[in-house]
Amino acid sequence: MQYRGRIWKFGDDIDTDVIIPARHLLTHDPKELAAHVMEDIDPEFSKKVQEGDIIVAGKNFGCGSSREHAPIAIKGAGVAVVVAKSFARIYYRNSINIGLPLVECPELVDEAEDGDILEIDTTEGAIINTRTGKEYSAKPHAPYVQEIVNAGGLIEAVTARVAARKASATA
Repeated sequence: MQYRGRIWKFGDDIDTDVIIPARHLLTHDPKELAAHVMEDIDPEFSKKVQEGDIIVAGKNFGCGSSREHAPIAIKGAGVAVVVAKSFARIYYRNSINIGLPLVECPELVDEAEDGDILEIDTTEGAIINTRTGKEYSAKPHAPYVQEIVNAGGLIEAVTARVAARKASATA
């Protein structure tokens, strides 16, 4: 998949309590969660972020509790992809399971600035910073991960596979 969006840059160790504070966990509704995403770091973030924007962060993004609310809030806010130096493993899996693509690219994180525009191809692992023209290589998504992201999440991917098997069995 290809993405193009404006960077919102954050630092290291952004935990799930910062992504979506615990006081807002009474819902699973993506839009309600999105209204409070990152509010303890930037109270205006949810009002400024636009559909297709990209979060860029340091190491260990999504550390902390294993709640799914964090990637749901980010995706609900319209963020298309998150690029970081590294991700907490449970956050990585929760994000892929809901169809939020994640990309690890430490060099880009060190060089990118808030507001830059990135072009990202998660299938090829290619990233271009349009401000600098610099190209970066990231590990592309494995085919099964890309299938889940393309479908919009794990449930959607499994549903599509089951439907395809049923269709081929009755043909």
